[in-house]
Amino acid sequence: MDFSKDKGIVGTLGELERSVMDAIWVHDDGLSAAELRDALADRDLALTTIHTVLTRLEKKGFVTRDRSVRPHRYIAVSTREDHVAELMTEVLSQAPDRQAVLARFLGTVTEADENTLRNLLGRNHSSRS
Repeated sequence: MDFSKDKGIVGTLGELERSVMDAIWVHDDGLSAAELRDALADRDLALTTIHTVLTRLEKKGFVTRDRSVRPHRYIAVSTREDHVAELMTEVLSQAPDRQAVLARFLGTVTEADENTLRNLLGRNHSSRS
């Protein structure tokens, strides 16, 4: 699938943005730009690069900046799980044959994942009754 025209589905993240979000997602209280640079030390990024990525992520709605503290802290707007679920939902909504996509997806899941899906579907069905 080519999502390059609209910069991705549901704000798909670039590789560096994803690395930054991975670091932020594991810190509920957020991180400062300097802390992010330290967390990504293996990438040897300049602080200005981190600030640029954080500004992009803020504009895309992935992070919010806590300006009440110095240095500012960047906090994830939603969890990694919420983001992945949103991506899955959007990809599925773009498919002309949802049933075929779901069937192919189910053909790729492990037995453990299949059991998890069955349990979740059963629980979801029970709560609707």
